[in-house]
Amino acid sequence: MEKTATKTRKKSLSQEDFKLAYMDHVLTHGSNPASVFAFAKDLKSTEAQFYSYFNSFKALERTIWSDWFVQTIKTIEEDPAYAEYTVREKLLGFYFTWLEMLKNNRSFVLKRFEEISRKELNPYFLEGVQPHFKSYVNDLVTEGKDTTEVAERPFTNQYEKAFWLHFLFITRFWVNDDSSDFEKTDAAIEKSVNLAFDLVGKGPLDSMLDFAKFLFQNK
Repeated sequence: MEKTATKTRKKSLSQEDFKLAYMDHVLTHGSNPASVFAFAKDLKSTEAQFYSYFNSFKALERTIWSDWFVQTIKTIEEDPAYAEYTVREKLLGFYFTWLEMLKNNRSFVLKRFEEISRKELNPYFLEGVQPHFKSYVNDLVTEGKDTTEVAERPFTNQYEKAFWLHFLFITRFWVNDDSSDFEKTDAAIEKSVNLAFDLVGKGPLDSMLDFAKFLFQNK
C-alpha cells in the first residue's frame, strides 16, 4: 500500500502572536531565539510570515515598546477628565500610566535594562518610542504656550530633547526602584515634573531677560 506523505500545516500567526511568543522565549530561556528560522519553526510558522511583520528581532522589540507607548497615550486620552488637565497634570498622568503599562511586563523590562550600559542614552528598544514621545511632548509644549504654562524662549524648540532625557530618567528610576509599591518613583515623578515646569514656565529669569532686552533697546 502506497504511503501518503503528510505535511505539517503551518499556523497563521498575527503580529501580536509573534511579539508575545518572543517575550515568552526571552524570559523563559534568558536569551533571544537563536534565529528567526528556529523561532518560527518552534511556533509552527515560517520565516516568511515573521518577515511579513518584522525585518529582525530588534525591529520586533522596537514595536513592542512603541505599542506600549501608543497604548499609554490611548488610555490617558480616553479619560474624559484628561482634556481638562493642565499641561503639568497631563505629563504627570502620562508618567503614572506609562509605568503602569511597564509594570505589567516588568520582568521583560528589567531584563532589557540589565543588558545595557547606564550611559546608553538611547537604547535600541526605545528607538520606536522616541518619535512618538517627542510628538506628544511638542503638543504639550504648544498647549503650554497657549495657557502660559510654558514661556516662549529662543530655545523652546529644544525642550523635546530635555523632556526625552527626563523620560529616560523616570523609566530607569522605576527600573531600579525597590521601594514598596514604587513609592520612590511616584515621588520622583511629582518632584521632577514640578521642577521641569518651574523651569519652562515664566519666572525671574524671564523678567531679567525682558529687562536686559529693554535696556539694550533703550541704551
